[in-house]
Parts: sequence; structure tokens; C-alpha cells
Amino acid sequence: MDNTGIIKFLKELQNNNNRDWFEKNKETYKAALADFSKLSEKLIVILGKLDEGIIGLQPKDCIFRIYRDVRFSKNKDPYKNHFGAFFANGGRKSKYAGFYIHIEPGGNSFLGGGIYGPQKEELAAIRQEITYNLDDYLSIINNKDFKKTFPEMYGEPLKTAPKGFDKEDPGIPYIKNKHYAVGHNIKDDFWTDPKLEQNMLKIFKTLKPFNDFMNEAVNNLES
Repeated sequence: MDNTGIIKFLKELQNNNNRDWFEKNKETYKAALADFSKLSEKLIVILGKLDEGIIGLQPKDCIFRIYRDVRFSKNKDPYKNHFGAFFANGGRKSKYAGFYIHIEPGGNSFLGGGIYGPQKEELAAIRQEITYNLDDYLSIINNKDFKKTFPEMYGEPLKTAPKGFDKEDPGIPYIKNKHYAVGHNIKDDFWTDPKLEQNMLKIFKTLKPFNDFMNEAVNNLES
């Protein structure tokens, strides 16, 4: 599909991030959002084959609003300079690990996933799962394709062992993370490549074992 309209709109928005311009170009925004929704709809079908919890979602369940909450931010730009969507069981507000797409022209686009900002219970469960199944976790994150595609975990880790975990535990370097999310940076022309769907699927297939490990931990909370 043709995603040039998305890229063009976002580039213009980056240079005109104000309400007057946005209102004058509202129809252009709606057209770009419609294209992003079509892309998201295709991804729901594709990713549903990797995670059955995604089956049946609608684009509106996954796409983040472009409007920024500026109340507590030094950056007062009213709009995000990107389109983003998170595909997981339950949609963008899910507690489960999932798949994320981020279109931001200028070399800031990426594909990623996992769990960003897990709640206290989910975070503790993930850390416990790593402690119990360290070898399995290491086999995932040290896999050659995974390390090449997702070279680092998102965010700064804790400086010491989390409360309740033995500082001598061999898994400590891996349970000090605050987020269990990863990303793969991509260039602008990625979105207009004729093989876009295949390229996205290849990256997300590499992510799947990591997501499965995270979701096993979250599911253990409910059993």
C-alpha cells in the first residue's frame, strides 16, 4: 500500500506543530490517519497469526491519539510528530506484551514491542519469571537474530537489585530493568518499500519469543 501521504503529512506537521496549521490541514490529517488505519488493519491480520489475542481487534483499539497532553510537559507542542499503534491482547492499553509501530520521518521511525511501563504486579511477575527460567530468557535475548534486530532494552535499569530479590541471584542484571521493551530503528523509505508487509513480519517474528516469555509471566498472575 502507498504510505507516502502519511510521511508527507508528518513531515509538514514537524515544521508546523501549531493549532492554526493543523485546523487548516485537518482533511490532510484525516487522509493520513485513514492510511495509517489501513496499515494497522493489515497488521492486525498479520499479527493475529503470531498472537491469537490480537485477532478481532480494530485499528481504533490500537492507534494512539495524535493530540499531546501538555499539562506537565515543558514541550508545549499540541501534537505528536508521529503516528503510533500498539497491537496486543486488549489493544493499546493492554497489560500484555505486544507489537508496536512508530512512524516518525527524519530517521526516527521504529518497530518494537514487549511491555513498556509494566504495572507493579506485572513487573514483579516478569522479574520472577526471569529468575525461575533464566536459561530460557537468555536463549531468547542472546539469539543472534534477536540481538542484531533489538540490540538493547529500553530505558535505564535500576542501580541495585529490586526489593525482594537476592542481589547474588545470577539473573540480577536482567531483572533490574524497569521496562521490558525493545525497538528496531528504520529509515523513512521502509514505509514505502513494496515488501513492507514481509519486512515488518520478519522483524515481528524475531520479537515473538520475547513477547511469549513476557506474556507467560503475566498469565501466571491469573492462574
